[in-house]
Amino acid sequence: MNEHGRKYDLYSQDFKRDAYKIFAAMRRDDPIYRQIGLDGVTPIWFITAYEDVEAMLRDKRIMRDELQALPPEKRYQPNQLDLLLNNHMLNKDGVDHVRLRTLVSQAFTPKRIAALRPRIEAIASMLLDQVQAKGEMDLIADFSFPLPTIVILEMLGVPSEDRDKFKVWSNALLEPQMDAAGLEQAVKHLTDFTNYLRDLFAKRRAEPKDDLITGLLQAEEAGDKLSENELFSTMVLLIVTGHETTVNLIANATLALLRNPEQLAQLKADLSLMPNAVEEFLRYDGSVERALSRWAAEDIVWKGHHIKRGDAVMLVLGSANHDETKFAEAEKLRVLRDPNPHLGLGKGVHYCLGATLARLETEIAMNTLLSRLPKLRLAIDESELRWRFLPGFRGLEALPVRWDKEQSQ
Repeated sequence: MNEHGRKYDLYSQDFKRDAYKIFAAMRRDDPIYRQIGLDGVTPIWFITAYEDVEAMLRDKRIMRDELQALPPEKRYQPNQLDLLLNNHMLNKDGVDHVRLRTLVSQAFTPKRIAALRPRIEAIASMLLDQVQAKGEMDLIADFSFPLPTIVILEMLGVPSEDRDKFKVWSNALLEPQMDAAGLEQAVKHLTDFTNYLRDLFAKRRAEPKDDLITGLLQAEEAGDKLSENELFSTMVLLIVTGHETTVNLIANATLALLRNPEQLAQLKADLSLMPNAVEEFLRYDGSVERALSRWAAEDIVWKGHHIKRGDAVMLVLGSANHDETKFAEAEKLRVLRDPNPHLGLGKGVHYCLGATLARLETEIAMNTLLSRLPKLRLAIDESELRWRFLPGFRGLEALPVRWDKEQSQ
């Protein structure tokens, strides 16, 4: 037990460094593990074995909509912040989820995403053009963050001169400082964010364009449009949560290859293997460590464990993807791994809507990096790398790399 009375420390920098070792211990000793959350009150069930995680992702008794799941006596009135941030499809179940997902999915069809390939390739090349002569960069700040950010903001129709604002707003929403000053700053950023979106919505209503914001404003499904709160929440989902997944996937994939030079050499020798390698990156060190919180909508007995209605359930995708009973040599990176039934993008009705886009962006990013930057390597000692405190996500603060300038293309 640590000083907080918890058997497993799942929130510290040490945990982020050794997450997969800790997950292995949990799968071995406590695959269905109950722990009190950071608030000191809420019971949380951590589910770490592949079989259980995969089954619970599809189990309708374990819901994303907390208010529906909670017993009536424990339900609360959501505040305006909840309504603005959390009123999107990932937090809905049943008919509400289907309605919202149908409205948003029109922009993410495979055909539409495939048509983005030339533009994504151009953005990736442009970003490397800006740093190639330097021989070094922070791969996240200079490449993996701007790439998916530019893509999603262009899809939405956000003017290019406003892109830097979204980095500030995204960080404020994902990593708020929990002291009084930090919360006050987060509220200010959220206010700026919502005011900006409100103005942008008004402009698109007055002057529609061929972009996702206009499409969302005009979208109808059986006569039903997105409410204003649903619009704001969907924008938060697409801009913040959506791009964060790919930012960290590209960086984690790069680090994984630098740690496994034989796999890097195999991939560089045949870049046509990249789509298969992306699936392995999603499994080996994916950017989504845990699925978004779920709640038991009724009392459930699961393999002898009594999960009460209203209990929080954390499905640890990162652990499931390293389960030795499902994956041979689970702790090794294998870019040729096939089959690869990973859960890196979820499963079931809440399967990642942007999966096709995330795969395409990562494939193009990694192809561009490996073809243009010879002898890519870490610019600092690996022990100096630090992981961000992102509940549910797995991402580095920075990834300094360098390469041979005279041979770069």
